[in-house]
Parts: sequence; C-alpha cells; structure tokens
Amino acid sequence: MADENGISMKVAKYSGVDKVDLIENAEYGYCSLIKSTSNILNKLDIENITKAEITSTVRKESRSVDPAALREAVINAIVHNDYSNGIPPVFEIFSDKIVITSSGGLPQELSREEFFEGISAPRNKELMRVFKDVKLVEQLGSGVQRILKVYDRNIFKFSANFLKVSFPVINAGINAGINAGINAGINMVNMKIRLNSTQKNIVNLIIQNKYITQEDMSTKLNRNIRTIERNIKKLQIEKIVERVGTNKDGYWKIIE
Repeated sequence: MADENGISMKVAKYSGVDKVDLIENAEYGYCSLIKSTSNILNKLDIENITKAEITSTVRKESRSVDPAALREAVINAIVHNDYSNGIPPVFEIFSDKIVITSSGGLPQELSREEFFEGISAPRNKELMRVFKDVKLVEQLGSGVQRILKVYDRNIFKFSANFLKVSFPVINAGINAGINAGINAGINMVNMKIRLNSTQKNIVNLIIQNKYITQEDMSTKLNRNIRTIERNIKKLQIEKIVERVGTNKDGYWKIIE
C-alpha cells in the first residue's frame, strides 16, 4: 500500500485475438495499490467501447463488456492475487475479449463450487480490509455473484497457479473496426506530431465521444484539469483538435 513499491501492473492491448501484435503496454504500477486500481479501472473504462443501436423510436447504448462485472473482476484480481511469488495481476485487451489473470489460483480451503456460491476466503485479509474501508469492496463474496448475474461460469478458467476471467466482447467485429479506426486516427496524427501518452488518450476519448468534457477527461485519465487543458492546447496549436461551438454547448473535432 506504500506510495512507492515494487509491484508492477500493466494493461496490454493487442490488435487481434492473440498476443502476436502488441499495440500498447501501459504501466500502472510502482505505486499504492489503491491508486493502481483506480488507474486500471479508468483505462479499461476508456477501452470498453459504447455501442449505439438506433431504432425508429429510441437510441440504445451498451458497452462491449458489462462495466459492473468488469469492475468486480479487476478488483477481485488485485485483492486476491498471491503477491508472495512476485507475479502481479495481468490485464489484456484483445479485439474479441478482455482477459484478467491473477496469480495463486483458488485458496486451498475453497472449492470451485464454493467460489461460485460467493463464499469468501480472502487470501490477503488486510488488503481486503483496506479496500473495504475505501469502499472499493462493498461486501465480502459479492463480486463473483455480480459477475454471474451477467455471464456464465465458463468465463472463469482455473489452474493450480492462476485464475483467469475472459469477458467476451459484444459485436467483436464491429468493435474491431472501431478500434482499427481509432488506432488509424492516432497513427495519422502521429505522422504530424509525436504525441505523448496523455495526448493519445485525449484523441482516443474524443474519437469515442466528441461531446466529452475536460472534467470527464481528467477523471478518466487520472490527470489534473490543468494537465488536460495544457495538452488540449498543444493539440489545438498543432491543428489536430479543434473546438466547434461554445465551451458549454459545443463539441470536439479531430481535424482530418
């Protein structure tokens, strides 16, 4: 829980359905697990694309992966990981799934059936207590039950040393096209100017939602508002991003 420690946690992103083509490897470690957890949740929230279906009467929006289930799986992986072997949790984004792997497998005293029933046997009791105090964990054993309200048991894979959760992406083909468009857009921008990671993420957020506010960017990227303002100003100077309309009623535009 120290502000500085040796635990490294990464979110890896691949362009396809396997680990052949790594396109991003973001580092969220070497700090308090509370901060790391918040950063990872924000990163996955950005990557969890919203899909819109417009009918004759209503516009329906849904996420590629159920956000509540994804949040529970992330927190469970971090809280219950076996850190004694030096292996941190791993978070991987593929075109057809999001995979979360924690080290240690199930505790010896807990069977798979008991796991699915929501019986709690915390591996790291003090870590669980701290996460509960800061309200990242609401109730012992409730995380798996929340996931099973949306997904089948077969998304969980058990081994002696690891526990893996694989969330299938809704409309993976559509999302692959969206991701390809986002990556292509960012690559085109990179031909004009070398972007830092914050600027890339800002472009990503604008491509997904042109009405996003700077305050929302600050929250999602875990950056203070002045950092967001400074990087947007740079993107505007380089004629990569422009503001259309007023600050209150306008929207962001990526300049072709």
